[in-house]
Amino acid sequence: MNNAEIAARDLNALWHPCTQMKDHEQLPLIPIRRGTGVWLEDFDGNRYIDAISSWWVNLFGHANPHISRRVNRQMQELEHVILAGFTHEAVVTLSEKLIALTPVGLTRCFYAENGSSAVEVALKMSFHYWKNQGHSGKCEFVNLSNSYHGETLGALSVGDVELYKHTYEPLLLKTRTVAAPDDYYREPGETRQDYAARRFAEMEATLERHGERICAVIVEPLVQCAGYMRMHHPEYLSWLRAACDRYQVHLIADECAVGFGRTGTLFACEQAGITPDFMCLAKGLTGGFLPLSAVLTNDDVYGAFYDDYESLRGFLHSHSYTGNPLACAAALGTLELFEQSDVLGRNRRLARAMADATAHFRDHPHVADVRQCGMILAIEMVKDKHTRESYPWRERRGLTVYRHGLENQALLRPLGNVVYFMPPYVINEQQINHLADVAWRGIQLATKD
Repeated sequence: MNNAEIAARDLNALWHPCTQMKDHEQLPLIPIRRGTGVWLEDFDGNRYIDAISSWWVNLFGHANPHISRRVNRQMQELEHVILAGFTHEAVVTLSEKLIALTPVGLTRCFYAENGSSAVEVALKMSFHYWKNQGHSGKCEFVNLSNSYHGETLGALSVGDVELYKHTYEPLLLKTRTVAAPDDYYREPGETRQDYAARRFAEMEATLERHGERICAVIVEPLVQCAGYMRMHHPEYLSWLRAACDRYQVHLIADECAVGFGRTGTLFACEQAGITPDFMCLAKGLTGGFLPLSAVLTNDDVYGAFYDDYESLRGFLHSHSYTGNPLACAAALGTLELFEQSDVLGRNRRLARAMADATAHFRDHPHVADVRQCGMILAIEMVKDKHTRESYPWRERRGLTVYRHGLENQALLRPLGNVVYFMPPYVINEQQINHLADVAWRGIQLATKD
């Protein structure tokens, strides 16, 4: 079996995610045979460093033996059981661990299967909470510009990336969008904190004016990942938490992509010292092995639904695979790896290596910004460095970097004109340097007129 044979069979049967399938008339599909650590290997023997952790899910490398053993052991005992009226040890243990690890005050776990589903749960819980409390007029949500929270209709409604949202606009909830505290748009000489404060004034005014109608504000703490890896100062989150309390509005922290060590702390909210009312977790939760997401909330929210059945106050939301034992076992294996070594300390060293390897990108005539938050580093290509004029999106400059990467042992999948590294935590400095070299040459090709 070779790449061409698998690709031909694929193109006769599959419809791939986030893909214009016509692209594959010219763009080769890459069939992967196996993965080990940071490496993916195709059927022709070519290897690729997975610089994007396969859409940000892989923390400790492909085919990680510890997580694999944990899942295999669970498979011999219980593959799945309904979580309504039943329970199992893996989901109980996982819930206890997540409550212990997440910010203080988050005391209840509700499970789903992916990040979008977790966001849906949080949105419904928030609305239903206020309804149960007699505030039925609260039926709106506030999001940040350029935010992304998933592809299901509720999650898409509270996002703001036009590429994904525009087509489905007639189907979506109406939301209030407030300008994000995106560092990229600071004025010359303006500090990150000052810019965040300037942007927060708009959020404060929105909550003051419309708080009686708003259920919750939803944010991606520190990094808007699908929004071109734009970043903001953690102080914004502190101010937001206080404002949500003042105006009786929930705060939803979507940590599906930024949780579990990506930003330098176990959870991004820690850097602001806050506890959200709802925290959505997914992606790295299972180390990239199986789909699982969790929404953590507090006793106040939980108590608003706790009543006799006849009251119809219960949260009757469900998924068939809620709390799947195999996925919970993968999550437990992932958390055990955090317990067994100083993962965050090693990540800090790796983050410095990423910064050092890409420092010279700042001098590139077509790079406007090199930004980093822990194990997330982004390089933004522009047409004009001084005015920050972007390349027209139809030119697909990032696709040139992607192609160059595949030819040089690197899976780089830029977000438009933004090349980024978000690798598994088992990457080493030599591999980081290789990615930087490949990205540099790819950007040279992509910006050549």
